[in-house]
Amino acid sequence: MDIMADKTLSALVVCHNEEAQLDDCLRPLAFADEIVVVLDRCTDRSAEIARAHNAKIIEGAWEIEGPRRNAGIAACTGDWILEVDADERVSEALAEEIRQAIAGADGGYFRIPFDNYIGDHRVRYGWGGAWGVGSAVRLFARGHKVWGDQRIHPKVDLKGPDNGRLRQRMIHYVDRNVSDMIQRLDRYTSARAADLRQSGDIGSFANNFRRMFSRFYKCFIARKGYREGYYGFLIALMAGLYPILSHLKARLDDGE
Repeated sequence: MDIMADKTLSALVVCHNEEAQLDDCLRPLAFADEIVVVLDRCTDRSAEIARAHNAKIIEGAWEIEGPRRNAGIAACTGDWILEVDADERVSEALAEEIRQAIAGADGGYFRIPFDNYIGDHRVRYGWGGAWGVGSAVRLFARGHKVWGDQRIHPKVDLKGPDNGRLRQRMIHYVDRNVSDMIQRLDRYTSARAADLRQSGDIGSFANNFRRMFSRFYKCFIARKGYREGYYGFLIALMAGLYPILSHLKARLDDGE
């Protein structure tokens, strides 16, 4: 008996110029009933690669992540939606667990745990403080998740029951090396600074200075980043610098 017979699944990938890794991302998603790819201002071969996987393609330009993801969700026709980023991979074991999970669920959403990699080094401990993710709501019934309008780490509005956390992990290739981590910190803090300026409340220097140390402690000690050695230290350092750099960019940069 086909456990997917009564419930269909859409796999959603949102990307910008990801020709280098899009094929590797889409190939394991063939188990879904449809693949939807949102191409945000792509100028490379991403569209060609998506077509090779018979994906439904949505093309456009979005300044903010939330509306871009919501456009992709709206284009999905499945009863359930699986969100996958271009730098993430779904294993056969995770695909099988997803099939079983939605077959037995009545709406709501599931959290999927992550195995995060820096280069070829798997890092399981220390993520947090707006730097990396241990698990996230990536599998949900259609209409049960809506993204917010923030530029960085947008909030989500969830509906229906929380069906818990799957056992199998999503593979996430976060950064290639330390230089990638530094460049990502620059991008994230610039986007966060824009959100702060738009809100009209950039916070105080003193509070964000304190958060630099509390976030480092949270990642390196409370979340056991020390078990990852130098990688754990780097993650905690980036997490600690994120709020104070965002504040200083919001205060000192002109937003151009």
